[in-house]
Amino acid sequence: MKIAVIGCGAIGSIFLGKLCRQAGDVFGVVRDYQKEPLFEQGLKIRGIEEFDVSVKSGTALREKPDLVILAVKINDIEEALSRNKEYLKDAYILTTENGIRADYIVSKFIPEEKIITGIVLFGATFSPPNTVTYNFQGPVVLGSIFEKNVGILPAVKDLLAKSFDVVVEESIKGPKYLKVFVNLNNCIPAVLGVSMQDAFSDLRLARLAVMLNEEAYEIVDKSGVKLKDLPGYPVSRVESLVSMPVDAAAGIFSQVMASLSKEPLYGSILQSIKRGRPSEIDYINGEIVRLAEENNLPAPLNKKITDMVHKVETGGKFFAREELLKAFGIS
Repeated sequence: MKIAVIGCGAIGSIFLGKLCRQAGDVFGVVRDYQKEPLFEQGLKIRGIEEFDVSVKSGTALREKPDLVILAVKINDIEEALSRNKEYLKDAYILTTENGIRADYIVSKFIPEEKIITGIVLFGATFSPPNTVTYNFQGPVVLGSIFEKNVGILPAVKDLLAKSFDVVVEESIKGPKYLKVFVNLNNCIPAVLGVSMQDAFSDLRLARLAVMLNEEAYEIVDKSGVKLKDLPGYPVSRVESLVSMPVDAAAGIFSQVMASLSKEPLYGSILQSIKRGRPSEIDYINGEIVRLAEENNLPAPLNKKITDMVHKVETGGKFFAREELLKAFGIS
């Protein structure tokens, strides 16, 4: 199987590095600034696994792959596929992006029955141009958000199972929405410009995270979306968090986030902001806002934090901690 990884930041580089160690024909589509360092030094994986690996890479595809692992930010999908479209006619595409909209964007370019929906539950931090910290392990969930029979799916499962725990989910929309909750709090450290551990060691910020989850859960529930368990992350975890008193929930949330990784963990939103790229906020907290608007429901907290992230993106200045807390009436 010829494999291409398009987008070799945090998540894409973990796929690229692990697949290059086990498979012979893997190619990474990277940004211009990554090309020379990867050629001269290879890809450097650090953290819970440590290895250097030589990779084949370029700034565009050179031949037709059988499988594309799409690991660009959701805002960059159309550009990435348009740039490489002459090589994608017969390819299957595995999406790895957060939120639930990536597959629908990809379906503008290839048939739905050639799209594999992926949910990535491991964590990584990209240090440009060619180093990635592998923060914590987690499975990869595969399925089809269009509920199609994707012929290559069993082969892809077998391929990835050599490097990751892989689960196939027949109905993946529910787990996809649950993954939105996993990422829902990335916005808080992104607004402040700090690590997850730094942000959520502050119980006041953990309280804000719980408030965002409470609002999101109510909107998802009233919109008729049925959440479904992820491996190691059951729906009951969210339900328990939003049903207990806020201060008690904040204490539990703070402890969980502090123990995620020994290395500082920077969420995907902040990683994009630090690289001067648009973040995926509109597809995480913004997805909650979209769902609320679609069903005539209020979403003031998630709308406010989404707007604050956009302000950081455009203004280049992070909010002070007290400024953020004051905006949400938390003392």
